[in-house]
Amino acid sequence: MFSTSTSLKKTSQCKTCQSLLSMFILVLLVSGCGPSIPGHKVSDGVAPFVATQVLPDNELLNVSIKVFDPGTLPKDPDDRRGLSMGIREAEARFVPIHMKHTMQHSGYWGAVRVVPDDDPAAEVLVRGVIEYSDGESVALTVEAVDARNVVWFRKTYAETARPEEHFRTIAERKDTFQDLFNSICNDLIKFSLTLSLREIETIRNLAELHYASSIAPDTFKEYIYIKENGYYYIRHLPAENDPMLNRVRSIKTRDDMLVDAINDYYDMYYRDLWEPYSNWRKFRYEEVETLRAVEREALTQQVLGVAAIVGAIALGVGGDYDTAIRTKPLQDVMIMGGAYAFYSGTQKYQEGKMNKEAI
Repeated sequence: MFSTSTSLKKTSQCKTCQSLLSMFILVLLVSGCGPSIPGHKVSDGVAPFVATQVLPDNELLNVSIKVFDPGTLPKDPDDRRGLSMGIREAEARFVPIHMKHTMQHSGYWGAVRVVPDDDPAAEVLVRGVIEYSDGESVALTVEAVDARNVVWFRKTYAETARPEEHFRTIAERKDTFQDLFNSICNDLIKFSLTLSLREIETIRNLAELHYASSIAPDTFKEYIYIKENGYYYIRHLPAENDPMLNRVRSIKTRDDMLVDAINDYYDMYYRDLWEPYSNWRKFRYEEVETLRAVEREALTQQVLGVAAIVGAIALGVGGDYDTAIRTKPLQDVMIMGGAYAFYSGTQKYQEGKMNKEAI
């Protein structure tokens, strides 16, 4: 009876040791995990769609890309290292400008412009939010809607750059996250190719009427109505020689010239930002990789140290009294070695602080 009770007690103690070891290893592994990147990860090597011939003007829609919402920084202080809202504000302009260049190279669009706010005259309006960005990974939520108020899609794209992608960049052509930009632009093209010429014409006419209504609402609001589905429809079009419409078109031409001038400044900003921003992404990537290598080594040493200590305890309680006495020297060595390994792991984590400061 006594033997059975002692055996059960030892078994329970061993199980407790195993549970403690498992829980500790799990905590360490979880603490070593990187940040969670939202969205659908794009494929590697995404080829951009490029028109094989010059498309006629009546098949091309103009696109306005609104300056992106910079989003928020990660809540975890470690994930925020090296990041700031100043960088995010810069990215909120950089991203739509590079997207503009990617779209222009495709040959599937008319005028593509970056705008500071919602554009009432937009034939296609693209909005975006930076969900996550740390130089190594990025996640963007992108929404495209046309003048009919038809949402083409709303999707979150994510990419983690491969090491070589940080060193193969070309301004206006190839960004570190070019696969992500190509995926977004390809999705826009895919939807545009589903539109008939009649739908394209309707979108153009509605865009003009939206702009005219923003200039002279009392005159032009009667030409548009909204159905229960939230889509805009045309009641009828003004006469082609309508003097008010001609005035609106003249104003629109001047507005377009102003937006083009603003885009020249955006492009200057983009070119000035290209080198320092690319260098920041490369530097942060290298420092984060070094930090992860140090933390992996520290984690391994700590796990081995705890395993040795728990193993020594299990050895002491797992056998009979004579076995415990005979293995006492081994238990002492295992405990001392485990403690040293754990201490070394802790020191390694301290070394990682230098990388965090560098970031």
